[in-house]
Amino acid sequence: MLFSSLRIGDLIAKVPIIQGGMGIGVSLSKLAGAVAKAGGIGVVSAAQPGFKDPDFKRHTYDANIRTLSYHIEKAKEISDNGIIGVNIMCGGQHYEDYVKCAVQSGADIIFSGAGLPKNLPEFVKGTNTKIAPIIGSSKAATVLLKLWERHHKRTADLVVIEGPKAGGHLGYSREDIAIYEHKSYYEEIIKILEIVKTFENKFNKKIPVVFGGGIFDKSDINHCISLGLSGVQMATRFVATEECDASREFKEAYIKAKKEDIGLVHSPVHMPGRAIINPYVKKILRGKKIVRSCFRCLTGCSPQTTPYCITMALVRAVTGDVDNGLIFCGANAWKIKEITTVPKLISELTE
Repeated sequence: MLFSSLRIGDLIAKVPIIQGGMGIGVSLSKLAGAVAKAGGIGVVSAAQPGFKDPDFKRHTYDANIRTLSYHIEKAKEISDNGIIGVNIMCGGQHYEDYVKCAVQSGADIIFSGAGLPKNLPEFVKGTNTKIAPIIGSSKAATVLLKLWERHHKRTADLVVIEGPKAGGHLGYSREDIAIYEHKSYYEEIIKILEIVKTFENKFNKKIPVVFGGGIFDKSDINHCISLGLSGVQMATRFVATEECDASREFKEAYIKAKKEDIGLVHSPVHMPGRAIINPYVKKILRGKKIVRSCFRCLTGCSPQTTPYCITMALVRAVTGDVDNGLIFCGANAWKIKEITTVPKLISELTE
């Protein structure tokens, strides 16, 4: 099967692959720029991008805004003006500020999930920046698109469906995830496609829909296209590339992982997440409380009740301390056997 370009309004990606946003520090300018240069859509993560800034612990917000702007502009430069998006969790602190920073810095698309980004259209109003909600169910698609229609008189430019095999924070309960272990998720995809079609007709515009979560090879992409999807979102495969912004040790943790090493962990914001079950995660699962500092990064997180600081857990992992940090990954990370390059991976997935 030959893949068509992914068209999002006036944006055209030659390769219908979106590199999923990965924080903290896994997808910054180096990875996002390389993916966009190869014809896909590169995505910078807005989750604590300033973690390497010397002023991060004292002035976290300022460090993040400053660094986010830098990485968006740098990604555009690396990509030869390819398509660069920014992934911003709507459950994070200072959500509006991060969106406006991304827009002002030249982001082409804002991807937003981890909750319903109800006010996202307001924050990009009057700009050319596209908006793409990340949703996990037909119910969420209906609620959000109706809300945007009613309150903002507009709709999505792109919809990302994130399935239960994705890595990081998941928009599902543990019970839902267990159900989908034995039940096909593709029925839900078809329902979402039908819902989006009604809004295409209402607004007289094409709204491409892509799917992410467990996409590993070309046959997975073929399957998605055959269902009527316009493309895919992939994150895990891009970790094991030379261009990925994470440390070598982080990438090698994916390569060393076995299928039984990947499982669910509870986030401090009471959402399940998929990660490699390393010694640090085993401590968390045993109920050991590991909080030494708080960056107030998530609105639903309190240092008095949270079992661990997710910022520091992710920072330790991405900088190489993989036994004492949190390594988010997709369900198929164990299938990765080597570190490659972004151009080689794109060729493998499309040619």
